Amino acid sequence: MVKRGAETPAEANGTTGLFTAVGKMLRVLRERKGLTQKEFGALVAYGPDAISAIERGVRTPQPDLLERADDILDAGNLLKEVIPEVKEAMAKARTRHPEWYRNYAALEAEAVSLYDYSPLSVLGLLQTEDHSRAVFTQRHPPLDEETIEQRVADRLSRQQLFEKWPPPECSFILEQSVIERPIGGPSVHAGQLRQLLRIGRMRTVQLQVMPTDRAQHSCLGGPFTLLIPKGQEQVAYMEIQGYPRLVVDREEVRLLAARYGIIRAQALRPDESLELIEKMLGEK
Repeated sequence: MVKRGAETPAEANGTTGLFTAVGKMLRVLRERKGLTQKEFGALVAYGPDAISAIERGVRTPQPDLLERADDILDAGNLLKEVIPEVKEAMAKARTRHPEWYRNYAALEAEAVSLYDYSPLSVLGLLQTEDHSRAVFTQRHPPLDEETIEQRVADRLSRQQLFEKWPPPECSFILEQSVIERPIGGPSVHAGQLRQLLRIGRMRTVQLQVMPTDRAQHSCLGGPFTLLIPKGQEQVAYMEIQGYPRLVVDREEVRLLAARYGIIRAQALRPDESLELIEKMLGEK
């Protein structure tokens, strides 16, 4: 695995001034309101470290954060007004991932359809910030703090996929054991389950759970993702223990697609899957 040098979102897309200015505005408005970074972070569902990184201009301020912050900080639409410019800058950003992952990440960003089977962990595309940070913090050999924050920011940036128009058609199948594992502790786990519900309720997304008690299972060979980049043929991607493989051979991709279709039929229906997650959260 290739470790890249630290690179901030602003440096990566050439919009240093914009993200620095927005970060400074957030800091001034927060301090004027008399809130600490921890207190403000709790109100917008971000950790204090993330708020600090945004205010310093080393992390991209997500549009949803600016939307909520404008109301909380009584900014009078000041923050909401810069959201179009922030979105434009984010769209221009270069993909910032480890070298071995870049080709796939670029394809994912252009996907018109994406199907994923996750038997071991929650797909990065679906992770919350806290879940993602817990995953990278627990990695061995350990990563330094700067690299952890960079990887978390990179992972969250992938979720812009859901904001595209037209949005891609997405299907996600997760093993029941994946959504039962409390990565990061009870609070982080509950937040991750709510994230799965939010994404699973999107019109263009079908999220399914493969129950542990299924006697039939047609995909015990590990995780994989199928995607169709805009204007290209379907490809597959798989990664085991840090060893990635991008599959472009038509016959191999066809076999994986057929296998995905079978496990999709074997898993719980999308409505049943969301109901299961709701029960886990005590909402049913």
